[in-house]
Amino acid sequence: MSGPKPVFLLAGGRPPARKEQNSLIQAVFSESGKATPVVGYVGTANGDDTRFRGFMEREFKGLKILRVDHAIISPPKADLNKAKEILRNADVIFMGGGDPEEGVRVLCKKKMDDFMREMYREGKVFYGISAGSIMLAKKWVCWPDPDNDDSAELYDCLDIAPVICDTHDEAAAFEELQAAIKLEKPGVTGYGLASNTGIKVYPDGKVEAIGGPVWQFVKKSGKVVRKEDLLPAVS
Repeated sequence: MSGPKPVFLLAGGRPPARKEQNSLIQAVFSESGKATPVVGYVGTANGDDTRFRGFMEREFKGLKILRVDHAIISPPKADLNKAKEILRNADVIFMGGGDPEEGVRVLCKKKMDDFMREMYREGKVFYGISAGSIMLAKKWVCWPDPDNDDSAELYDCLDIAPVICDTHDEAAAFEELQAAIKLEKPGVTGYGLASNTGIKVYPDGKVEAIGGPVWQFVKKSGKVVRKEDLLPAVS
């Protein structure tokens, strides 16, 4: 393989926007250089639930792929060697949705987190949708005490894409993302991925909006402020 490739972090979309969503996913597949790539699916954010896999398969409807192989990791007796073999043989590794904190916890518990980073360094194309995007990023926020806003703290994600992002929460002005950036050092930018948009994160850290405008937040003088949206490049 030729070294790290860009990572795609997508918000996910709704059925009326299928065309737009498929366009973003097709761009991911094109990055692999394969006309019909093999997709390795990681579902730790949802406990490898078959219902989520069904949703994922609908996401790929109408796209040119060879097949989707599910790398099952969550169950206590999961065959991790088989999961690694599936991901090694995949052209694209897809991180599915669910609960990002649980998804990262399982990967770390099963000692699969370093393996994922190894696959990235070797040149696998990674992308996530919804919680999967958050998992691929650097950090995320949680509340150990759900009844206490002041209990907010950051936890480490996979850091395959060195950014902080949230997905499809535009109706709430990405309040959880703002909480995460508030806990970061000044100058760190957080990316809010509205539905049917995303970001392409290059190995050198460059971030490019795809699908539409991406919200941006930054911490200045102890406050989190929204700055100008990141716009897709004009082709």
